[in-house]
Amino acid sequence: MSFRARLTLVAAAAVALAVIAASAVVWFVVKDTLYGQVDSRLKSRAQEITAGPPIHLEQTADGRRYIEVARSILGSGGYIQIVSSDGSALRTFEETQPLPIGKRALETAQRGEGTFFSDSKVGGTDVRVFTAPASDVGGHNYAIQVAQPLTDVHHTLRHVALFLILIAAGGIAIAAALGLLVSRAALAPVRRLTEASEKVADTRDLSERIDAGGRDELSRLALSFNSMLGALEESTRSQRQLVADASHELRTPLTSLRTNIEVLATERELPPGERQRLLTDVVEQLGEMTTLISELIELARGEQSPEALEDVRLDLVAADAVERTRRNRPGVEFKTDLSKSLVHGVPRTIERAVANLLDNAAKWSPPGGEVEVAVRNGELTVRDHGPGIAPEDLPYVFDRFYRASSARGLPGSGLGLAIVRQVAEAHGGQVAAEPAEGGGTLMRMTLNGASRPEPSAGS
Repeated sequence: MSFRARLTLVAAAAVALAVIAASAVVWFVVKDTLYGQVDSRLKSRAQEITAGPPIHLEQTADGRRYIEVARSILGSGGYIQIVSSDGSALRTFEETQPLPIGKRALETAQRGEGTFFSDSKVGGTDVRVFTAPASDVGGHNYAIQVAQPLTDVHHTLRHVALFLILIAAGGIAIAAALGLLVSRAALAPVRRLTEASEKVADTRDLSERIDAGGRDELSRLALSFNSMLGALEESTRSQRQLVADASHELRTPLTSLRTNIEVLATERELPPGERQRLLTDVVEQLGEMTTLISELIELARGEQSPEALEDVRLDLVAADAVERTRRNRPGVEFKTDLSKSLVHGVPRTIERAVANLLDNAAKWSPPGGEVEVAVRNGELTVRDHGPGIAPEDLPYVFDRFYRASSARGLPGSGLGLAIVRQVAEAHGGQVAAEPAEGGGTLMRMTLNGASRPEPSAGS
């Protein structure tokens, strides 16, 4: 059963229960009202008989005894019966069918106390009976029973029940129809969401979107679905771009490596020193490919779910990175101004970003050049005194595999600064490059979540 059918069924069932309960309440109220009217008339007639002239006993020619009561008291179709303490009963002349005498009626006749209403049958007709005590002039106790047929009451109740059944059936049918319409309208966003999901699954087209209006839960679900599709589309686009760029960048070193290996594999004699030069090129090309693959893995890892965050001393990370770069670049001098700065992030990725910035600055510094490194309030600045970045290259230096025309002859994969930007953005910050005053380039990496600035502790 579909969710729409279940929703319609639940709505119809809820309305049916409410209508049935209301109908039952109405039926019982009508029944109590009708019985109350009958009881009131019976009690009034009994009081009129006991308060009126004494009841006369009469006898027919054949010896049948009866009581004489004015018909105006009984009304149309009424019954009256007198029950003696010995259990005998007398009725009016017209009444030939006796009222059943129960135990309570006999006790009322014997004790002379206790009034009650009861239901009984007289000749197959349902009647309502009121029993009350009375006494004659001699002080003898007896009970008076006044009854009225319930034919009209039952007829009215049957008509009321029929009307209530018809009203309930109509209400349930209308509720089912309205529930179907309401469920169709309410589930329209879900239907569109389902159709969009199925279309995305069939076509793999992540550009599909759902028209979402309003501020209810279903509209929020549609907006969340659109956001999810947008994130998946961007992730897929980035992955495809990464694969395409990686394929392009790997093609050149692989081709050169294959050519050198094929030359080395030939049996022909090579000029003196040529074999050694080719072997050196092969080793260098393998190193470049290893670096490229490592950085590709780093980029792919950064796009996955983030690792656990913790407090990181940015100044200590920068100090360690400076020492490592000094060992790798002995021809470059480093000047540091590191203030205690606490940030919240992933230590491993922050260390990689800082190392890439320092390595890039050292690579562009002339022999004996100076690199200035500073940390303050969650911001790392690295300034070199190299040739600087051309204005037309500044907007693209953090793009993947981008290499300025002046850098194409230098070793590198073009991914180092891209990793820096990825780390900065993953930590809610940013990185920027700008020309430095007096020449060179100034790189700024800001990480959000920094603590309050601490007193300077320059090295």
